[in-house]
Amino acid sequence: MQKKHIRWNTKGSGPVRALGAMSGTSLDGVDAAVVVTDGESIFGFGQTGYRAYSDSERATLRAALERWHGPEVDAAALMVTQAHAEVLSEFEDVELIGFHGQTLAHEPRGRGTLQVGDGLGLAQALGLPVVWDFRSDDVALGGEGAPLAPFFHFACAKWIGAEEPLCFLNLGGVANLTFVNPSFDNPEEPGALLAFDTGPANAPVDDLMQKRLGLPMDRNGETARGGDVETGALELFLAEPYFSRIPPKSLDRNDFSEMIELVKELSNSDAVATLTAMCAAAVVQGMEHCPKAPKRVLVTGGGRHNPVLMEMLRVSLDCPVLPVEAVGLDGDMLEAQAFAYLAVRVARGMPTSCPGTTGVKALVGGGTVSAPERAYNQR
Repeated sequence: MQKKHIRWNTKGSGPVRALGAMSGTSLDGVDAAVVVTDGESIFGFGQTGYRAYSDSERATLRAALERWHGPEVDAAALMVTQAHAEVLSEFEDVELIGFHGQTLAHEPRGRGTLQVGDGLGLAQALGLPVVWDFRSDDVALGGEGAPLAPFFHFACAKWIGAEEPLCFLNLGGVANLTFVNPSFDNPEEPGALLAFDTGPANAPVDDLMQKRLGLPMDRNGETARGGDVETGALELFLAEPYFSRIPPKSLDRNDFSEMIELVKELSNSDAVATLTAMCAAAVVQGMEHCPKAPKRVLVTGGGRHNPVLMEMLRVSLDCPVLPVEAVGLDGDMLEAQAFAYLAVRVARGMPTSCPGTTGVKALVGGGTVSAPERAYNQR
């Protein structure tokens, strides 16, 4: 069947069908999802898709992590672009694409941030405008460049009809928390949002499982369930100065790589149980920064599938901890949906981050909009 693509005039104001794509720090694959939005409200959700990375593709990405240039980075960029083109070409009747790319390095107080993937190449291949390089302008203006999903979380809180403060917790390779006060009208208003990375989440567990057992993850928490938490290692981890920093703040995937060193003498099950407890403890510490006590925590990302991690959070926090599916959202696709939503905001000149979400000095809607025939900066 011939695909139908709709040309979208970015100067419009009504709702459009935007397609977002996300390849996260868990390095598992590409999520893609459609959101119907005008850049402010959510009007509905559409088709979703997923394209897993093969073992060799994950190896290509791992070889490029923490690198800023070189053949490894070039190989990763090519692979990421091709993988996205495959999954995004399966969608019909979309008007705009939000392409996050793959983060390889993130030093907002140093060399900047690097997400690889060719947005212009995707625009040419798919025949649609593509918004990409979402983070660079935020970092250039003094922000952390992450997390970027909070404006979408604010829209989700409105969509589910939330009336009291709540938190969205994304448990990907890194964990990030968004405090939302839905009593405000707009996400950029002071007090509406506070967002930051709480600490590592799945990445250290995934890396240990890969190194010791040749497995990509601790599926369903099976390895952690059979182990005991080494409290000494947990205490050393929580002594890291990052946890006392006032948010907004962000992390690179491997900023806590020494965590594996703390558990290197432990058995497989004890090591994974301890790394899982570190993730939960970091979230609990982070919750102390919330300006008000949230009435619930809605969990998205792969970590919500880990019953051991979810139980650790439930017994440690003073409010219900629920997967986002409990309120009708899709925890596997929320990040991809976020970049569909953000793409509309960027293309229409609306902010995508603010001092409360990334610590940026002023409102910013950074990104590049690449049309099939041309590319230009949307500042």
